[in-house]
Amino acid sequence: MNHLDIPVLHRAAGTVRLPGSKSISNRVLLLAALAQGETVVADLLDSDDTRVMLAALRQLGIGIESAGADSYRVKGAAGPFPIKQAELFLGNAGTAFRPLTAALALSAGHYQLSGVARMHERPIRDLVDGLTQIGAEVRYLGNAGFPPLQVLPAQINLSAPIQVRGDVSSQFLTALLMALPLMGQTAVIEMTTELISKPYIEITLNLMARFGVKVEREGWSRFTIAAGQRYVSPGTIHVEGDASSASYFLAAGAIAGGPVRVEGVGRNSIQGDVAFADALASLGARIGMGDNWIEARGPLSALIPSPSPADAGEGSKLRAFDLDLNHIPDAAMTLAVAALFADGPCTLRNIASWRVKETDRIVAMATELRKVGAIVEEGDDWLKVSPPYTSHLTPHASIATYDDHRMAMCFSLVALGGVPVRILDPNCVAKTFPDYFDRFAEITAPVIAIDGPSASGKGTVAQRVANALGYGYLDSGSLYRLVALAGQQAGVGYDDEAGIAAIAAALSAEFRGDQVLLSGNDVTEAIRSEEMSAASSKVAALPAVRAALIERQRAYRRWPGLVADGRDMGSVVFPQAEVKIFLTASVEARAERRYKQLIAKGVAANIRPLLQDLRERDERDASRSVAPLRKGEDAHLLDTTELSIEQAVDAVLGWARDAVDGKR
Repeated sequence: MNHLDIPVLHRAAGTVRLPGSKSISNRVLLLAALAQGETVVADLLDSDDTRVMLAALRQLGIGIESAGADSYRVKGAAGPFPIKQAELFLGNAGTAFRPLTAALALSAGHYQLSGVARMHERPIRDLVDGLTQIGAEVRYLGNAGFPPLQVLPAQINLSAPIQVRGDVSSQFLTALLMALPLMGQTAVIEMTTELISKPYIEITLNLMARFGVKVEREGWSRFTIAAGQRYVSPGTIHVEGDASSASYFLAAGAIAGGPVRVEGVGRNSIQGDVAFADALASLGARIGMGDNWIEARGPLSALIPSPSPADAGEGSKLRAFDLDLNHIPDAAMTLAVAALFADGPCTLRNIASWRVKETDRIVAMATELRKVGAIVEEGDDWLKVSPPYTSHLTPHASIATYDDHRMAMCFSLVALGGVPVRILDPNCVAKTFPDYFDRFAEITAPVIAIDGPSASGKGTVAQRVANALGYGYLDSGSLYRLVALAGQQAGVGYDDEAGIAAIAAALSAEFRGDQVLLSGNDVTEAIRSEEMSAASSKVAALPAVRAALIERQRAYRRWPGLVADGRDMGSVVFPQAEVKIFLTASVEARAERRYKQLIAKGVAANIRPLLQDLRERDERDASRSVAPLRKGEDAHLLDTTELSIEQAVDAVLGWARDAVDGKR
């Protein structure tokens, strides 16, 4: 996919479970590889950068095996790497290249390290200078000061402090800190310049301590690792959600109303980028935080009905800012795009490290922001962004991403300004967040939720509305029918809540056009039988089953939008849906419709049992403990007793278009 077109978006609301932190993932993998014992690394990020690190560690003789979803068991070497000769290709993964360089320089072997062309443009001289001070043999194979590198065996001498610059990248200090305990001697590092990105060093020190090595520091200028310490496995270690990735979703909530909640980071996080939430709060966003979650909403004044963010009055915009962002350089990129939605010029300061990232981010950000109408000034270590003079963003901009995952993710926010935007080379997000755009769609794609009792016509209406708008369609009832059928096939009783919930959680369902597959078998007709229809009502009344299917249903939310029908679409599954419809009809009318459907299929039917069955279902659905069937206060009531399907569809389309037009 060489581009992705993101449509006009009006609102962001929902919950996102974050992928594991890249910074923590690759640090933990290296520490586990060097440690004594086996370490289970749980919730590891699945991305290009972590795959590069896993492949390199295996190549260096480290035993690594799967330990379940997103978990790996790492058999540590209890010291330097056992394989003494290897050629490693490390892509553009700085969090793998820099620390491995240091660890390999102390492993007494012959190694070559290379990467993609951009990796060979990213400086590494400060790390190499630090290593050569202690006797390490590291040679440049291309341009001096840059990868690729050759590492050879050498005699290491730690008698004098290592002098290291800290004003280009904190990864150089991280690399030295993690590698030096391999020598078992006292090691001292002294910074010769101010250290940037200090929160990333905090992550390093915290994780080293988890593996049994403590570092004493004097401010941020001198670090001492006492002799005799070695890495020891902590047993199991969980990787936090990625706080840098959280910034895009939190910014979306601040820009486009919210609430947007991210799960996986919170006040207990060891990542400095959680401070992005404080920066948003200073812009007027409303921020909530728990131990393991953060939530963002727009400014209080944005509660007053207004047009889309691009057209909103001054009161509903974020406040202009002038901030030193040295402590959150990655998340600061999100603020540069958020500046488009501010009430005046915004200045980002002390961001020189942007120059040596996956691309020169100061140049790249300035170039792409101008494409959407921003007025941008740039300096060596600062950027000033002013929203367009007209308050309207430029539509249909094609955003170059420079093979930089954060450029692609940041600029997805532009669509919240009421304009479509094209992201070039969107697959570059695989570096840290392969399914980013799917997850972003889950909080931004408009939803029309159609609830109502059985046989009210909601499925037929929903399907036709989806076709008319070009939206996706979710028939939640088919999921519950699939659960009922899978339970029947497994011999699990419908009153066995735990057993049925387990089946729901692992449901192997697939939808191919009009075909419905269960474990690869076509069950399209089987799930539409009266038996499965009645059984689905029974399993749907089980709270654990409904909970197990919530995230599966939310995952259907995609651009340009979704029409979802069921019995708790607007109340539970999509509570922030743009349009909510409660479709109903008299029980007599519904029984008559069901009777005609069965007769048309050649199935013998009697109106009285059908009427009784519908009354029992209505009672069961209305009285269940979780998500009882009832009209929400914010839902449009549509009684179809006297309406044709065409009339019902027209009514729903009218409400849908009114909702969209009201936000333009």
